[in-house]
Amino acid sequence: MITTKTTKTTKGEDPTFEIIGCAIEVHRLLGPGLLESAYERCFAYELKNKGFSFKAQTQMPLNYKGVPLNCGYRIDLIIEELVIVEIKAIESLTKVHQAQLLTYMKLAPAPIGLLLNFNAVPLKSGIQRFVL
Repeated sequence: MITTKTTKTTKGEDPTFEIIGCAIEVHRLLGPGLLESAYERCFAYELKNKGFSFKAQTQMPLNYKGVPLNCGYRIDLIIEELVIVEIKAIESLTKVHQAQLLTYMKLAPAPIGLLLNFNAVPLKSGIQRFVL
């Protein structure tokens, strides 16, 4: 897990505009066709350079009937304790990807979620934003 410690925003603010800008910069330089892990590392580099506080590859325990279970779920990025980002590099996003992100947002809890598909051209067609 990678963690940075700087703080970019205050609670209640929505930093998604700048976060999406970081994703667009990565996509502009690399284009589609790489593995999700490559996009995640480059995206984390951009976030760090912009001063965002984030955690990468954070374990997501599942609490079932009061019992925490480690089921192997990992959140790609949690930014400013407000935004969960799930990174994909696939042909197209589906309802399953949306359901995954929404569930992570409820369990984390984080009020904002971004689904980023780096195989989309242009990238903005592969961005979905959710708010709880």
